[in-house]
Amino acid sequence: MSVQIKTPTFAESISEGTVATWHKAVGDAVRRDEVLVDVETDKVVIEIFAPTDGVLAEIAKAEGETVHSEELLGRLTEADTETDDEPDASPAAGEAAPAPSAAPAARKLAAESGVDLAEVAGTGRQGRITKPDVRQHLQAAGADAPSGEIEPQPAATPAAPSPAESVASEEARADAGADARADESRVERRVPMTRLRASIAERLVAAQRTAAMLTTFNEVDMQPVMAMRKRYGEEFQARHNGTKLGFMGFFVRAAVEALKRFPAVNASIDGDDIVYHGYYDIGVAVSTERGLVVPVVRDADALGLHQIECAIAEYGARARDGKLTLPEMQGGTFTISNGGVFGSLLSTPILNPPQTGILGMHKIEPRPVVVDGEVVVRPMMYLALSYDHRLIDGREAVRFLVTVKDLIEDPARVLLEI
Repeated sequence: MSVQIKTPTFAESISEGTVATWHKAVGDAVRRDEVLVDVETDKVVIEIFAPTDGVLAEIAKAEGETVHSEELLGRLTEADTETDDEPDASPAAGEAAPAPSAAPAARKLAAESGVDLAEVAGTGRQGRITKPDVRQHLQAAGADAPSGEIEPQPAATPAAPSPAESVASEEARADAGADARADESRVERRVPMTRLRASIAERLVAAQRTAAMLTTFNEVDMQPVMAMRKRYGEEFQARHNGTKLGFMGFFVRAAVEALKRFPAVNASIDGDDIVYHGYYDIGVAVSTERGLVVPVVRDADALGLHQIECAIAEYGARARDGKLTLPEMQGGTFTISNGGVFGSLLSTPILNPPQTGILGMHKIEPRPVVVDGEVVVRPMMYLALSYDHRLIDGREAVRFLVTVKDLIEDPARVLLEI
């Protein structure tokens, strides 16, 4: 019995997706609930599982093809459950052996080169033959002649070239070798942009095109927070089931308190209307191999420091594994991005539309500062607030950032909400 494999019903905010990876090839045995194929959208990667045991009979949409909601991806032939006898995997006498699994590019190269794919060892997933495998086979065949092959009789020895001809020949070979080395050092690789990267690019360009974006800067003394983490870090971790006391929790709490005092920074623009949000859903930017994603900590004003840290740690791990869901990344009233984890000293973060503000954290760097008339070395961090000037005036933006600075430099104010 044939079973159809279809894409799931996409959310309203997703119009289409791309087939990212087939984990099985046609003819492969499949177990129920085993991952068959990954479909990448502009927000998440959706894993599609096998609904039953069987064999993958058809792939209707190859890797890289665009798919829509509830579109056919392939077909699965259900396993025969009426007998417990295992079928003989070897072909019967007179029957041809099944064709090996190979990538389309590998099949094309093999056909052009006259290579029997049955003789090529595959190094891809599930033993699939790739184009480099065929190339490797060709190189090996060219280096080692098959045994039993009759060696050709040597031709008559040509006359020795003159000294001038020898010099010219050596120069020609040297020039050819130099050209070959130059070609080998100028390799290019063209790959299609992933749907997530394309979506990120589109949103960033749209943010700069539609918003009147400005950035204001300040710096914050991180010594009080660092001293608190050093003093209570181990106790905090033991009390809260291994959750570490990081910097991001303090900044989320400080941002929430500042947003309460400056509601325009927590607002968004919808056409000709201003939407003032009475809740505080803070997006925390997380970098992954696929690109930047922004999971949202919901109702951050109602969460304790350990709950915020736990949520951020969980989101970060799931983002790197590609396990975030659409609801976890939708919405958000304000965003915090920490470029300091990569060593960034100062940057201008780009707004995450339709939000009107984003806070950028940076690397903590020991710098000389003046405290009570004396020059001392303190662990300082530059802060950047990018904001939409259509809604937020410069005065509000500066005061918001100063409020965050004051709260971080006196973390007791964060806990006391004063």
